[in-house]
Amino acid sequence: MNSDVQIAGDPLAIPHLLPPVPAHPATVAGFAGLARSLAADRAAWAPLVRYDATTRWYHRLRTGPGYEVWLLSWVPGQGSGRHDHGASSGVLTVLEGELTERTEDGPRPLTAGAQRVFAPGYVHEVVNDALTPAVSLHIYFPGLTNMPMHPGQITDSGATTAPPGILAP
Repeated sequence: MNSDVQIAGDPLAIPHLLPPVPAHPATVAGFAGLARSLAADRAAWAPLVRYDATTRWYHRLRTGPGYEVWLLSWVPGQGSGRHDHGASSGVLTVLEGELTERTEDGPRPLTAGAQRVFAPGYVHEVVNDALTPAVSLHIYFPGLTNMPMHPGQITDSGATTAPPGILAP
């Protein structure tokens, strides 16, 4: 008795019948998966990490059609300041250590392996409140062209404080 494969042939042997393999992620879930796979490849990113006591260190790890991947290090006390990412969406993945994300909803501790996904215009501040350095991976799509800073800081209660000399709205 003949099997279907013997009669019709192996469909996997006919490349034009297979769905195309995407050259890059096309969904938020795809970008989050890319971040997880890059995070798992420690040998590819760990030798690149540097720590700078005067400023956050960053390195563009990869670019692709419509996206870019950044590796950042944070020594204790370093933070991003309150900002958004312009027209870019993103995925933040903590690779080592612990970071704190502050938004108007309050602080959120992010330990190694934690991911945050955000849309354009999402305002937050990321800080290393821990006593040890941290490393994070950031994917922006489209690539980051603008990172507007927002005056003030977000407190642990989620309230925004105005910087000295500026009246809060």
